[in-house]
Amino acid sequence: MSENLLLNREGRVLIATINRAEKRNALDSQLCVDLVKAIEEASDDVSVGAILLRGAGNVFCAGMDLNEVLGPEADRLSPTHEKLFTLGSSVVKPIIASVQGSAHGGGFGLVANAHVAVAADNAVFGLSEIRLGLWPHMIYRSVILAIGERRTLELSLTGRNINASEALAFGLVHHIAPQEELQRRSLEIAQELALSSAESIRSGMEFVKRMRGMDWKEAGALARQSRSQSFRSADFAEGVRAFQEKRPPRWPSLETR
Repeated sequence: MSENLLLNREGRVLIATINRAEKRNALDSQLCVDLVKAIEEASDDVSVGAILLRGAGNVFCAGMDLNEVLGPEADRLSPTHEKLFTLGSSVVKPIIASVQGSAHGGGFGLVANAHVAVAADNAVFGLSEIRLGLWPHMIYRSVILAIGERRTLELSLTGRNINASEALAFGLVHHIAPQEELQRRSLEIAQELALSSAESIRSGMEFVKRMRGMDWKEAGALARQSRSQSFRSADFAEGVRAFQEKRPPRWPSLETR
């Protein structure tokens, strides 16, 4: 793991910090590889309940490192970029993005791949590729899932910036916090998710992943099957008992974590 990605733990939360503040946290090839590796490993690690993604300094992520994408071997980066910007649809642990400053291009894509996004009240977002004579090909699918096709197309065509309030209205982010409260608030949300039923989150995320692309009938059959399995789980039984006894649940899926 390179020094451009810092990893540390707060209980069951893995905190991944993009650490290229002097480059506005631009994503070079090694950083992309490291991010994919860290998030995939955390998704498979039973001791991790949630993944919190941050940027060092005053900017979340300015997008791709242009010094690399203009190089002769730029095409070799595409497989890693595709994997990075579709992680939100493949991992089975919640990813929480904590966004300060700006999130442009690939930074916007990272936010779109997060399952929960918290933005500072001064955050700015943009699909700025068109200003460089490029289309946001690799992040386009994930942005559509986050904010819808028509809004994604308009932002891709214009390259315009949106502020935190507009990002909230679009559904790109879910919470806005004052700049000075951002890290605390995003960590609180990550910790709350990490202490939820690990089995329920895993099975729920698997359901969401499998359901995409199914027709109405297939999705209904999958929903019935998945719910039947959940009804038989130890975590659901504990959740019902805790509700009836008016106490916090003690999730079996967390007991040995």
